Amino acid sequence: MPVGRARAEAVLGRVFGGHFVLQVVVLYAVTRVITAVMLAVVAPTQQPAAMTGGVRVGYLGFTRLWDGEWYERVATEGYPSVLPRDASGDATQNTWAFYPLFPYLARAVAQLTGLSFAAAASTLALLLGFAAAVVMARLVQPRLGNVGALLVVGLYAVFPSSPVLQVAYTESLAILLLCGFLLALTRERWLIATGLAVLIGLSRPIALPLGVVTLVALWLRWRRRGSEPVERGEGAKALASLVGCGVAGLLWPSIAWLGTGVPDAYFQTMRAWSWSGGVQLFGPWVDIPRAYFGPIGPVVVVVTVVLLVIALGGPWARRLGPQLRVWTLAYAAYVMAAQTPGTSTARYLLPMFPLLAVALGVASERGRGRGIPTGVRAGVLTVVFLWLQWKWISVLWHFTPPTDWAP
Repeated sequence: MPVGRARAEAVLGRVFGGHFVLQVVVLYAVTRVITAVMLAVVAPTQQPAAMTGGVRVGYLGFTRLWDGEWYERVATEGYPSVLPRDASGDATQNTWAFYPLFPYLARAVAQLTGLSFAAAASTLALLLGFAAAVVMARLVQPRLGNVGALLVVGLYAVFPSSPVLQVAYTESLAILLLCGFLLALTRERWLIATGLAVLIGLSRPIALPLGVVTLVALWLRWRRRGSEPVERGEGAKALASLVGCGVAGLLWPSIAWLGTGVPDAYFQTMRAWSWSGGVQLFGPWVDIPRAYFGPIGPVVVVVTVVLLVIALGGPWARRLGPQLRVWTLAYAAYVMAAQTPGTSTARYLLPMFPLLAVALGVASERGRGRGIPTGVRAGVLTVVFLWLQWKWISVLWHFTPPTDWAP
């Protein structure tokens, strides 16, 4: 272990008595206070609009903008039994585009506490975010050490789009379930991974990259069969985790079918939310950058993809282990295939948190980066991320009537 990191771990041990989870909780709490201050400062500048009920909002009202408004509809109205359509017969935007686990949990919190949906949903997201930070730390700590894990969680918690972790959005829940799933896979707790995959299928549409990383985990276990024979029943449990990923991908579209009687109700609904009227595999990642930046736009995208592959494929990411490296690549490929680049892209980057270890240099074979010390990297990235977080809140999250781009 590098000398600087050993000293840091010694200091943390003296201050917190060696309680790693307490260190994570305190660190995450500090970042959430910073974000809460930013949200509270920007909230009074939000102009009244239909999204705010036509009135000025405070901190809590500010946390239920954008998709939060739709999640409240899910919580209070549920899902339509008849797919709404426009005059031409195409499906219009409706709540079937929003997965049910988070809004139903928020509704339960509101009913139990008497809080408004905005208060219940933002509080729920905040608490789930704490749990996600702890599980994330537990996931990376065996690979990166205590200080490395704390640095990764800290950068994740100040990431430009991290305010979404304490507003009425599902990201906190999704990250918690994802980290739990990856932790179960790395520990080969196959049935736990199966259950978490199914829950993810009710919170986010990321079953495909889950299936890819599960296949890798199964292959790694199969490769060790000579030295560690597969025990009776273990094979079936392992395969169940892959089945769970399949269920996760089919569950919500199937529920939408049953709820409306329209076999592709979910996909028709998603087309209504797409600027292009449907999924165009990878195409928008060429067309949109070209439209905004000319010929250099697609070149930048290609260079970014190449750098991503190099970052995760080289020795500077080796300590992450195959599961976290494959997950990050598979998820990135999925986002480029299924999502359109835009103002929501920063949110989609949060599940790629293993990349932060590479940026910090703590995932390399040596356990530290070349050239720039880890502490300097962490400090510079933190300052840049906090500045971008302010921009995310004051520009993207802040709604400018009559229309604006969703974060």
